[in-house]
Amino acid sequence: MAESENIVAETAERIFADLADAQTINSDKKGNWKAPLWQALTENGLPLSWVPEDCNGSGASLAEGFSVLSAAGRFAIAVPLAETMLAGWLLAQAKIASPDGAMTIAPASPKDRITLNADGSLSGRARGVPFARDARHLAVLAIGTDGLSIALVEAGKVRIEAGLNLASDGNDTVTFTNVQPVTIKPAPKGFDLTTLLLMGGVARSLQIAGALESMLDISVRYSNERVAFEKKISKFQAVQHNLARLAGESAAALAAATSAADALANATSFDDAMFLEAAAAKIRCSEAAEKGAAIAHQVHGAIGFTIEHILHRYSLRALAWRDDFGSESYWAVELGKLVAARGADELWPLVASR
Repeated sequence: MAESENIVAETAERIFADLADAQTINSDKKGNWKAPLWQALTENGLPLSWVPEDCNGSGASLAEGFSVLSAAGRFAIAVPLAETMLAGWLLAQAKIASPDGAMTIAPASPKDRITLNADGSLSGRARGVPFARDARHLAVLAIGTDGLSIALVEAGKVRIEAGLNLASDGNDTVTFTNVQPVTIKPAPKGFDLTTLLLMGGVARSLQIAGALESMLDISVRYSNERVAFEKKISKFQAVQHNLARLAGESAAALAAATSAADALANATSFDDAMFLEAAAAKIRCSEAAEKGAAIAHQVHGAIGFTIEHILHRYSLRALAWRDDFGSESYWAVELGKLVAARGADELWPLVASR
């Protein structure tokens, strides 16, 4: 990690440690922790990390922003930090200045489309949009007769149907009915919905990997504290085996996510190699979330399922993030299509070059 990435990551870690402690959040039923956390993140420029300074952002690199998302995953925060970062990044592709406040992006699913009408308005529906109710603006990728455009839309001008994901975070349906955007500009050449979804997929992969790291730490600590049959459960071979499996899943997710993030941070375009990295990361991290969450809860027994315990903050979010920006089954099919299209002789060179 470069020195600048270290500084950004340490800043994020410090803010999360001070204002996003899992036990404190778990005890705060009114959500009073959110405003101070968001204010601290905003004051340090983290939500607009990927926005150039000439577009009202912090001008941080992709690598620095990815380090923030890793830290956010380790604390399983339930504020639209990743969504605002992605929205700012999307707007920056078209040189659109980012406004203040929380943002999110649409569409967030590979099956949804937003249409640019002849009069410049937007129509369509986007499902599974994270934190739409908490956002002041949406960054939208729209398709028109002349190609793709990127638009900034006020959240108050769209219809938002409230929804929740597995972790009870906002997962809403947004309907655009001839909505006039604040600003709209053509998307850069070569930019498409797949590019946006892959970027979102890598962001979620890093968050999942971070959550798995925390689940492993919590599980190891608990196994060294819990006593059964007059000895710590960490001494039982079955528990040791499960913890080793959890460590393996966590390590695999971290390796896949950081590899994809490093590849994107140093890439000049979203070519087949980038597709392989990003899609494989989302697939592997999603699989690790399923297996890792099951193991962590098995180690904890019934106590891990209670609302009073902090484990579910991490496990449920890791499981919920699997579906954002394309599920692992979707990306597995798309990756299979890519491999089949390139032909058998091209598979090993593609894999070996990463």
